Amino acid sequence: MNLATKDIRHNLGRFALTTVGVGMLLMIVMGMGGIYRGIIADATLLIDSVGADLWVVQRDTRGPFAELSRVPQNLVHRVYAVPGVTASREFVYHTVQRQRDEKALRMAVLGLSWPTDKGEWIQLTAGRSLKQNHFEMIADKSLGLAVGEQIKLGKETYTVVGTTSNMISSGADGIGFVTVADAQAIQFDVPGEAVRLERASRYARGESSEVGIKQPALLENASKPSFELPTTPRAQISAVMVTVSPGADVNEVARAIAGWGDVSVYTSSEEREFLLKGNVEKVRRQIGLFRVLLTVIAAIIMALILYTLTLDKIHSIALLKLIGAPNTVILGLIVQQALVLGVVGFGIAFLIGQKIFPMFPRRVILTNPDLIQLGVIVLGISVASSLLGIWKAMHVSPNEALS
Repeated sequence: MNLATKDIRHNLGRFALTTVGVGMLLMIVMGMGGIYRGIIADATLLIDSVGADLWVVQRDTRGPFAELSRVPQNLVHRVYAVPGVTASREFVYHTVQRQRDEKALRMAVLGLSWPTDKGEWIQLTAGRSLKQNHFEMIADKSLGLAVGEQIKLGKETYTVVGTTSNMISSGADGIGFVTVADAQAIQFDVPGEAVRLERASRYARGESSEVGIKQPALLENASKPSFELPTTPRAQISAVMVTVSPGADVNEVARAIAGWGDVSVYTSSEEREFLLKGNVEKVRRQIGLFRVLLTVIAAIIMALILYTLTLDKIHSIALLKLIGAPNTVILGLIVQQALVLGVVGFGIAFLIGQKIFPMFPRRVILTNPDLIQLGVIVLGISVASSLLGIWKAMHVSPNEALS
């Protein structure tokens, strides 16, 4: 006869509630690790998905995922001329927040280098890739936009032609994919009154300049859009993505481009490292601290629970000692109950987590190594928590059975 099983059956209701409570606490510990994995996956998803070998960014910056980067659009053609480069694409990335259906809609906008990149690499759940240079969008499902819906960004209206899933920025915002031209139009959109005032100011500066006085015909350019003026450069992009041809040395190509005085070059792994050590590092430390605290709290709670269960069995333990039961029987009773409490609690945590975690606003990713690690920790906690109950049981006098 197993004494641990018999005692659990005798106090089944209380033991079941206790196990559920421990399971809920372990579920939070499990969820903390899953949230951390989800943050890393979301943060690095874009870098891993676009398939660039090198990132060419503004000189002395760490790229668009770590800080603001601005490079001219003609850099795409300069990079493409480097030996060993098989493709170069524009990269425009920024975040917007708009009002939609009386709710705030926050979206990360990614510009696709049309017509080289039409978004074929995006795994679609519905719809199609981009087929024209303007006014089409592929949206992540977290934005709540379905195929065929329209959304106004800036002065233009964009139609959702495709949807995808799990394309999330490092800030947990769903990504909307448009062409680079549309992404820049959204990013640099200004009100019509601001445009009118700028043109009036431009005209006034021209009238007061020597060139405007000598050549009044030049003042006619003041009313034109800025991008049509020969002295005004085109809107800048965030970075250039480079694909190196098979067989070419990535490091050689990077060194050749890094020799230019206006840019810095990083590999995809370096960009990934910049992102993880920047935006994600503090979150990782904070979640790690919470996991440690919750694990310690779980150990303390389990120790108190097992100690309380031992106190309830003081008379039974004393009686066992009185009839000559060895200490190993008493130790087995307490340790086995602790292991049942930990193992069943872990199972409850996993089963409930599978139902609850998908409802979280951020992805919760449970990996097998993390689950195994937590399982080992739970077993260790279970054994360690039983020590307080064992200590109390060892100090029980057989005479207490007669009182």
